[in-house]
Amino acid sequence: MFDGRLLSGVTILAAVVESGSFTRAAVVLGMSDSGVGRAVARLEDRVGVRLLDRTTRSMTLTDEGRRFYEQVVPSLIDMEEAATEASGAPAVVRGRLRVDLDPFFSRLLLAEHLGTFLDRNPALTLELITRERAGDLIADGIDVAMRFGEPAPSSSAVAHKLLETRILTVASPSYIERYGRPGHPSELAHHACIHFCNPVTGRPFIWEFHNDKQILTVDVPVRLVLSDDGTKLRACAAGAGVARVLALSVQDMLDDGRLIELFPDWLGERFPLYALYPSRHRPPARVRAFIDFALQAVL
Repeated sequence: MFDGRLLSGVTILAAVVESGSFTRAAVVLGMSDSGVGRAVARLEDRVGVRLLDRTTRSMTLTDEGRRFYEQVVPSLIDMEEAATEASGAPAVVRGRLRVDLDPFFSRLLLAEHLGTFLDRNPALTLELITRERAGDLIADGIDVAMRFGEPAPSSSAVAHKLLETRILTVASPSYIERYGRPGHPSELAHHACIHFCNPVTGRPFIWEFHNDKQILTVDVPVRLVLSDDGTKLRACAAGAGVARVLALSVQDMLDDGRLIELFPDWLGERFPLYALYPSRHRPPARVRAFIDFALQAVL
């Protein structure tokens, strides 16, 4: 027999996890803090395990709670969207959406378009969390994360590749005027090069170049090492040195001449953009809408 109290308890648990606290969940649900706490306690009694570790300052899912959450919460989304489809209405983009983004992706590629996205979806509240690495999506109440590069093998998130972008080698006109334009990647050994640290390993990326017949690795001198893409672009455009950049991040600077691609015949390796989900279930309408918006913004 269908247990309505169990469904109610799961709904309240989801609100607690997504909002990050009993107090915020109570506001969303129109309940008291104590009412939310009692509902979660009844759910724990019902399933026979502790789902949340609670202190005066924090709230996290237990290992059992995480597995339970992964299994049942996506079903709530499926039920809601099935009811919407059965009514003949289009899926409504509404509610609270928490997105975990790389700071570079958020600041340089999406920020100026966020107002348009919110105008299109007036029933949605968007919260962007920017950090160098995607955290624990479930524990942090994240609906979707978007990251460049291959996901870490140890990640429990479900990864879906959205696109690939080329790596370009660029310099500013002022740098080329002062130091000359290298005609081949091997000549970079005698140029000032701006290195970017891999946020996973903490070490600079290897400079690797591809053409139809060859893969060439160049040992370029280390003079300037940065860990922020925005700073790298600005420094390169100001003439500080040669840099390697994502093609989709610099097209406007190439178009207006602020940067020049040095080796169009030597394509850098392709770099992927992934969406990371906390569950294998079909993502809800609000997540799908954000991903569509993000792809429109960068392509």
